Amino acid sequence: MKEADIVVIGAGAAGLSLAWQLTRPRAAAHGHHPSVLLVEPPPGPVRTPARTWCFWEEPGGDWDELLTASWQRLLIRGRDGRSTTGDCPVPYKMLRSEDYTRALGERLRACPDVELVAGTVATVHDTPHGARVTGVDEQGEPFALRGRWVFDSRPPRRLPPARTTLLQHFRGWFVRTESDCFDPAVAELMDMRTQQPRRGLSFAYVLPMSAREALVEYTEFSETVLDRAGYEAALRHYTSSTRPLGPFTVTATEQGVIPMTDGRFPRRTGDSVFPVGAAAGATRPSTGYTFTALQRQTAAIAQAVRAGRTPLPPRPHSRRHRAMDAVLLRALATGGVEGAPFFEDLFRRNPLPRVLHFLDGRSTLREEWNLGLRTPVGAMLASLISLPTVPSRAAAPPPGYTSARPAAAQEVKV
Repeated sequence: MKEADIVVIGAGAAGLSLAWQLTRPRAAAHGHHPSVLLVEPPPGPVRTPARTWCFWEEPGGDWDELLTASWQRLLIRGRDGRSTTGDCPVPYKMLRSEDYTRALGERLRACPDVELVAGTVATVHDTPHGARVTGVDEQGEPFALRGRWVFDSRPPRRLPPARTTLLQHFRGWFVRTESDCFDPAVAELMDMRTQQPRRGLSFAYVLPMSAREALVEYTEFSETVLDRAGYEAALRHYTSSTRPLGPFTVTATEQGVIPMTDGRFPRRTGDSVFPVGAAAGATRPSTGYTFTALQRQTAAIAQAVRAGRTPLPPRPHSRRHRAMDAVLLRALATGGVEGAPFFEDLFRRNPLPRVLHFLDGRSTLREEWNLGLRTPVGAMLASLISLPTVPSRAAAPPPGYTSARPAAAQEVKV
């Protein structure tokens, strides 16, 4: 039995962030500095696959030295090919999970207050003075851990009851072209010249790292995921016909699915047990963005621990933003609004900073009012009125939610 003040389950974005926030050196002078047991799963299907996180943040952030790229200008292209471009209020940053995991792992291994435990957790339950975690290690031997507080960052087995659940699902190619095809200064946030689903939205997402290297991703908001052949066909059509790249090499891939739900994720699952990160609602329901919200959430948890308070994770998104997200999700799911025209008008009829403030969860009531006046008011109002009559239903996590495919190691010539 190993004991510590805090047990953190999972070494993905949320688990690593929380362990670091709890023990980072500059926080040591601001109250209690807890001991931490961080449980990281062994290599295999349980471990979080490689992925890319993108977010808006002021320059000089904690992870700037790890960034793959950042952009000050964004481009949105409608179905007719017309583009809308503009400067971001703050840079749009791209961070790859393997760089984040490596750097945070090195920092935590050097911290005397952190012990890493390799294993797979089986049970978590309350005890009279904390909580107990059991599982098996890399050799299949049982282990037990005990902490005053336990934070579980694993995806839940079931999604919370919700009136609306759409899926944001995607597959991306990291490509290297033989000629200059990209502007490294501009991130292409949405190119809607893709075949649109009957209800929802699809778009291509192009993030250049250089004139000849980029992440090209096909994304859908819809009720069901595609099979691998479906994503590959969409990417091949986009890179050969919609936006021809000429000869290129696929150096890596990523694929995943993010639930977009108006269900309320629990913030506490026991007297001493709390979910954290996406499991505690850090994912923005209308966009899928998660990284900055979980950073805010883990910082608040660490502050509460150091102050000796019950470290209940805060709601990562305001009640007002969650209500607006619920209205939009319902309108998209029922066909009350068409996804592509909605987002085309959103970017064309509003200043870019106003839209980005909303997407990043930093918009003011005045900005949201102005945005609302430039959306299909009748359809959105009908969605709002219908919400109280829609029953909430629980749903199992979609395929790929807990085991998205890892980045491919091989190179493929196209």
